[in-house]
Amino acid sequence: MVGSALCRRFAELGYRNVVGRDYRELDLRDAVSTERFFRETRPDVVIGAAARVGGIMANHTRPADFISDNIRIQVNLLDSAVSTGVQRFLFLGSSCIYPKFAEQPIREHALMTGPLEPTNEAYAVAKIAGIAQVAAIRRQHGLPYICVMPASLYGPGDNFDARDSHVIPGLMRRFHDAVREDLRSVTCWGSGSPMREFLYVDDLADACHHLLNAYDGDEPVNVGTGRDVTVRQLAEMIAETVGYRGRIEWDRSKPDGTPRKILDVRRLDELGWSAKTTLRHGLRQTYQWFLAHQDDYRGSTCPVVNGAARG
Repeated sequence: MVGSALCRRFAELGYRNVVGRDYRELDLRDAVSTERFFRETRPDVVIGAAARVGGIMANHTRPADFISDNIRIQVNLLDSAVSTGVQRFLFLGSSCIYPKFAEQPIREHALMTGPLEPTNEAYAVAKIAGIAQVAAIRRQHGLPYICVMPASLYGPGDNFDARDSHVIPGLMRRFHDAVREDLRSVTCWGSGSPMREFLYVDDLADACHHLLNAYDGDEPVNVGTGRDVTVRQLAEMIAETVGYRGRIEWDRSKPDGTPRKILDVRRLDELGWSAKTTLRHGLRQTYQWFLAHQDDYRGSTCPVVNGAARG
């Protein structure tokens, strides 16, 4: 999803020298293959968009995969970048790696100041390791590598798999199927009370380009909208988007996750960037993409996954 959005945005900006490999062509968990790719392509700038991601169920049932795959991907990308002379690297963290009970809105300095949300602890630990590696590279090699912390992402190219998806594509597919099957009710996980912030993936791509040109600092930069909704409100908005008019019920035996998660985006505002896409518009755009790709719930993939760019 992120790689596809980066392709779209950089193409819109006139870049013609973006290179990369689909995950089926290059396994970034393989250090030798990753190093070879860097030596063959010699990128000047890399956006580390590749990761193993998933919703609560995927994180809960496969934590070993999440910590192992993500650490290997990050180490291979960053080691190869340093060894081949990459001058600029943007590492993508995630808002879900902040402490579970961080003060809201979450400031960048809250990282590693408290316990993590247990349902995604393995993923969070891996991503924190990547941020620590970027900091170590800046300190040891003096390279202007930076970290970005996006809010929960959604948009074209998302994973709509019923079992592994995040909340927006998961609910979108569930309500879509309910309309198709004429169901009178849909049951959602948890209480619906947690509050979440969502960022349209094309806005993230634009923010990445902006920060590569505007920021060189030790601390991560939050990228979000500065606005949040309850999961219940989100479900109602998605139901409206897909045309579902039945009952929405809540299974309180399932976990809610972090009570609230919204990013403080003052640093980003000061750097001259803010999100443009409203949640309602983004949901409509995402559903239109889903309708065009519903035979393949993972969607099409962009030939550039790792966001390496020359020049």
